[in-house]
Amino acid sequence: MDQVGKDGVYEAKRKEVSAQPMIRTPVKPERLLVPKPFLPSSALAALCRGRVVRVPAGTLVRVVGTELVIPCNVSDYDGPSEQNFDWSFSSPGSSFVELASTWEASFPTQLYQERLQRGEILLRRTANDAVELHIKNVQPSDQGHYKCSTPSTDATVQGNYEDTVQVKVLADALHVGPSARPPPSLSLREGEPFEVRCAASTNSPLHTHLALLWELHRGPTRRAVLALTHEGRFRPGPGYEQRYHSGDVRLDTAGSDAYRLSVAHALSSDQGSYWCVVSEWIAEQGYWQEIQEKAVEVATLVIQPTVLRVAVARNVSVAEGKELDLSCNISTDRVDDVRPELTWYFSRVPDSTLPARRQLARLDRDSLVHSSPHVALSHVDTRSYHLLVRDVSKENTGYYFCHVALWTPGHNRSWHKVAEAMSAPASVGVTWLEPDYQVYLNASKVPGFADDPTELACRVVDMKNAEAGVRFTVSWYYRMNRRSDSVVTSELLAVMDGDWTLRYGERSKQRAQDGEFIFSKEHTDTFSFRIQRTTEEDRGSYYCVVSAWTKQRNSSWVKSRDVISRPVSIFWASEDSVLVVKARQPKPVFAAGNTFEMTCKVSAKNIRSPRYSVLITAEKPVGDFSSPNETKSIISLDQNAVVKLENWTDASRVDGVVLEKVQEDEFRYRMYQTQVSDAGLYRCMVTAWSPVRGSAWREAATGLSNPIEIDFQTSGPIFNASVHSDTPSVTRGDLIKLVCNITVEGALDPDNMAFDVSWFAVHSFGLDKAPSLLSSLDRKGIVTTGRRDWKSDLSLERVSGLEFLLQVHGSEDQDFGNYYCAVTPWVKSPTGSWQKETEILSKPIFITVKMDVLNAFKYPLLIGVGLSTVIGLLSCLIGYCSSHWCCKKEVQETRRERRRLMSMEMD
Repeated sequence: MDQVGKDGVYEAKRKEVSAQPMIRTPVKPERLLVPKPFLPSSALAALCRGRVVRVPAGTLVRVVGTELVIPCNVSDYDGPSEQNFDWSFSSPGSSFVELASTWEASFPTQLYQERLQRGEILLRRTANDAVELHIKNVQPSDQGHYKCSTPSTDATVQGNYEDTVQVKVLADALHVGPSARPPPSLSLREGEPFEVRCAASTNSPLHTHLALLWELHRGPTRRAVLALTHEGRFRPGPGYEQRYHSGDVRLDTAGSDAYRLSVAHALSSDQGSYWCVVSEWIAEQGYWQEIQEKAVEVATLVIQPTVLRVAVARNVSVAEGKELDLSCNISTDRVDDVRPELTWYFSRVPDSTLPARRQLARLDRDSLVHSSPHVALSHVDTRSYHLLVRDVSKENTGYYFCHVALWTPGHNRSWHKVAEAMSAPASVGVTWLEPDYQVYLNASKVPGFADDPTELACRVVDMKNAEAGVRFTVSWYYRMNRRSDSVVTSELLAVMDGDWTLRYGERSKQRAQDGEFIFSKEHTDTFSFRIQRTTEEDRGSYYCVVSAWTKQRNSSWVKSRDVISRPVSIFWASEDSVLVVKARQPKPVFAAGNTFEMTCKVSAKNIRSPRYSVLITAEKPVGDFSSPNETKSIISLDQNAVVKLENWTDASRVDGVVLEKVQEDEFRYRMYQTQVSDAGLYRCMVTAWSPVRGSAWREAATGLSNPIEIDFQTSGPIFNASVHSDTPSVTRGDLIKLVCNITVEGALDPDNMAFDVSWFAVHSFGLDKAPSLLSSLDRKGIVTTGRRDWKSDLSLERVSGLEFLLQVHGSEDQDFGNYYCAVTPWVKSPTGSWQKETEILSKPIFITVKMDVLNAFKYPLLIGVGLSTVIGLLSCLIGYCSSHWCCKKEVQETRRERRRLMSMEMD
């Protein structure tokens, strides 16, 4: 707590003022920080690491009224970690009396019991082996010797158990006071000089140094301004370094006990209460220790703000090409040496705080003008400045601001800003004669159908005031037509800037890059827009906007006017394209081996100049297991009459299908030597194509004909297939044999039938995976084997007319699973042609491959037994050799006589 001393001076203990003079806060008295004494090596050897009690070495000096703190610690002790301490005091010429103890409450004498109860004396434990003695408000009677001792907890008595320190109490000899009382209140303007003084002296009988610190108080905030340390060094506070080095802030001495703080140019931040803080220091054991501190209020400073007003004309109108003259008038209450710095700004908006403002001209504090060639800045008198803009144009229309800053000269040719102000915006309007013209839009080409071209021409007519410095550009817009009253937003197609740069809108960007949209300028007053192929989405209203651009002084172009044309509607009545395809069969009844013929007649409506492409498709009946309900493409003919085989896979009948164009709208399909496998539904898929942009074609419509069915009424044989195996469960490496048996119901000569046999396997316990082809044997006896990733081999042979044997040699674990065969019968017709019958599938049979346990573990067991035997024999050999050569000992025993009495050694 701060206390009031003599002459109203505030007294407070301050921690390390010389090291931290920046912020002054009332602090409690701190203990003396001194280095601990070190025992010489001979003493340490004598103590043999015994108990050591330490207090500060030397003499402690304190001033009356301050707090005394004496630390004491113990080291190299035995027993519990927490030690107790006893303090005793001896005044000069008397013996020690008990002062305080951490162990016994009744240890102190009656005199000190009362001071302990009042809290003037207290013990504060800082660690298990350290304690501090605090004596508040030290008096001359507290001068003497203080002894710190510790009760023994050691097993042996070694070392020292007590230590003593001397304390001297000096009278208060420090005097601090202001130069005037009461503290004066100074009122200054920003930039004016001021100084404050403080008197400080000491009559201490000892050799002490004074340290002084100037502080600025503004409410609860305290700032260190400038300090003179006890070592005679100047130290500026935070934020005052530059002002100190430039000489703006100085600390001088006046006489033997006066200290003066001088500020050459006051700032607004210098306002507040100035305090003088003086501390007294003394040298103890080679270190400087603060023993006292006092602070006094010296003066209160009030900074009066500088009045600055800036005025300009509010509304100004000037004709294009003339000169713009604006006046900036300044009024201030400063009559001293201040210099103005003036800057003119221009902005499109009346807000001067926006970053979009542009500097036009500037007059610095040295009266140097910085401006562009078309702008001049003149100084009429000390309070009036004129801005002159030559040859104004429309781009000079906007708001003008005058910014003024007042500067005062500082120390060492420095300058300080004392005030600044911005004028209200001056609205300037430039009057000029804009070009007058009309815009007319017409359609030179109107589409009647989709894919027809469209061409629009935008013309500028009735031009007035269109001088050589005016150019025209165009913007094209599209708007969809709607019958309702809802508002439709216009879409930008293209816009031309003043430098003839053409930019596309989102709607037209891709089509313009593809060449479908063409924007051009045919003459200085005519612009055209062409759609190469008009689609139904392009129907709507189109209009153009012609912009007039005026050339500026810097050769740039500024848009001055926009004129919109009347819209032109592009529309045609559209009907859906209709394409009808009708198929018929000239010979409805035929047998296998005959020729199948189908004609397709096409009729189109609402399609301009159509051409047709035809695709013949076949849909297999449901009984076809290979591709149930699958529609296959057989042969096609495009709009250019190019024929292409699609999915016709019968290699023996490559030339067996023909598609030809009979008339422009009629096509004929023929299939020679039909087979039973050709049964199904046949259709014509016709696509109508409409020409666009010369050789290009656009798909207009697609139609599918009625089906024509091929159905063979036969009473031929019925084939069945089955699979059996004598080895459904084998051991790995054994041979797997599978036989596919074919049975025929009906009379048929064996020479008139042949078979394509394929073996498939699904390597899983169920049929959830796709089957893999193992091997196939066609009716000509050619064997084809599928690709496998393991080592077992396959062989397929025909063992009889209706039996086919599949063998798996050297079976592996991967060969397990479900096996089945697929048989495609071929029957020879009376005409001598072979007819392909429907493919039949056998039921699957499951094959199991077991592992040979004995062969799998035979070699690992033999190797393990062999290694174990070798290691055992080697261990026995090593043990035998060690016991006979390495660890053999000869023991000599003393011969004992056989007597009745025991020897004395054995007693």
